[in-house]
Amino acid sequence: MKKFAAVLAVVSICFGVPAAYAAMDHHGHGSGAAHEEVVDGVKATFEVMSMAEHLKAMKMEMPKGMKETHHIALTFKDAKTGKAITQGDVKIKVQGPDKSEQTKDLMAMEGHFGADFDMSKKGKYGVMAKFKLPDGKMRSAKFWYSVK
Repeated sequence: MKKFAAVLAVVSICFGVPAAYAAMDHHGHGSGAAHEEVVDGVKATFEVMSMAEHLKAMKMEMPKGMKETHHIALTFKDAKTGKAITQGDVKIKVQGPDKSEQTKDLMAMEGHFGADFDMSKKGKYGVMAKFKLPDGKMRSAKFWYSVK
């Protein structure tokens, strides 16, 4: 009976934690990971930050007339070794609360892939990424991000 209880506890932890994490609503908190997931052996970490935060971190000023309000940064690591993956083709589509869509190829930057998006309307944004890394596999990840 003790063995069964131990197995049940391990199974509950293994299936319960990822399910609870997946069900979480990731709110627009600015810094830190907005979403993380492992896809075919690659850990993808998404960070969504305001342009003010992003430009401050880069010691730059906001260009006049810039309509993009948020920067999405995406980092990849080998899930087994933790080694950073810094090459590949990455595309993100952001669907706004009004169903408008923006699709951009992400540029390789210092340690991450990134692009700027207009997320000026309050509400839920669907963020969908497709990425092909040096191993040649096409992968995808998606999550919801709330702007308050």
